[in-house]
Amino acid sequence: MSLPADVRKRLGLTSGGALLVEETPDGLIPRTVAQAIAHAQALAHKYTADKPAASVDAFLASRRSESGE
Repeated sequence: MSLPADVRKRLGLTSGGALLVEETPDGLIPRTVAQAIAHAQALAHKYTADKPAASVDAFLASRRSESGE
């Protein structure tokens, strides 16, 4: 995909830089890998901030306990 130079500059992309594109009802959202990670972390925090048992380790321990392992 080709992007105009000013768009690449604003996104901090260098030649051949990775770009993830998310399709939404409002259109496409381009994100650098760092932006995509930050977005995913913000979403995870939104749903797990007040739930200490929401960690991956707690989830896996719960699954092991439920399955009798």
